[in-house]
Amino acid sequence: MPSKQQPTARDPRSPIKDKPLRLPGQSLEEERAAIWDDKLEPYAIQALFFIVTAMIEWWRYWTNMPPLPVLFSLVALVALAFTVWRTWSYWPRLKALRLGIEGEKVVGQYLERLREDGYHVFHDVKGPNFNVDHVLIGPAGLFTIETKTRTKPARGDAHVTADEEGLLVAGQRPDRDPLVQARAQASWIHQQIKESTGKAMPVKPVIVFPGWFIEPSAQQLPNIWVLEPKALPAFLKNENARMGPEDVRLAAFHLSRMIRSGERS
Repeated sequence: MPSKQQPTARDPRSPIKDKPLRLPGQSLEEERAAIWDDKLEPYAIQALFFIVTAMIEWWRYWTNMPPLPVLFSLVALVALAFTVWRTWSYWPRLKALRLGIEGEKVVGQYLERLREDGYHVFHDVKGPNFNVDHVLIGPAGLFTIETKTRTKPARGDAHVTADEEGLLVAGQRPDRDPLVQARAQASWIHQQIKESTGKAMPVKPVIVFPGWFIEPSAQQLPNIWVLEPKALPAFLKNENARMGPEDVRLAAFHLSRMIRSGERS
């Protein structure tokens, strides 16, 4: 029996040590997906194959066409090559999506604990051509949370630092500036809340890197927090109360209404 391939020193490491806890209804979602994937999809594909085969046979019957094994073998090889190419081209994206999903779930579960401290938590708030991973509304104010789940380098420390030009992740500049992205998201949420409630409520952008060590140079950037998710509750507790219970409820109500309106449309 072949042994499992062991990771090499060059393989990047996932920053997620523990898998996220299960979500409400996840067992039902998994059962639903399993029924389609295991019980229905194979038979649908099989039925489609036989339908296509029958159509070809009827076509040969009516046209008196002789068998063409070479032609159909070439077509099958082309189809197989195309499928392999498409799978290979999408594979890195699928891996990145899986890592990103795990990271957002883990961060989301950290944030859910803040409900006990009077915070409202919203996940995956959709904007025009982008989404805000998480929004917090509570005594310390409004916060947008952008989750950056990155694989760790195989060797060396997984540190997030900052210089005069922005963030450095393991010494490398990210392709997309997360500071610009997070500030734009916070500005958008601020504008939505202002238009809906008539009140200008400041929104602080936060970027979290699950499993990474955040150097003080990155944590102390002006008007933005760059943190490991576990540090967020302590930062919130050190903030002065900026919103009363009425404003918290008002902002949460209008944001939830906006989210539901977007889902309906």
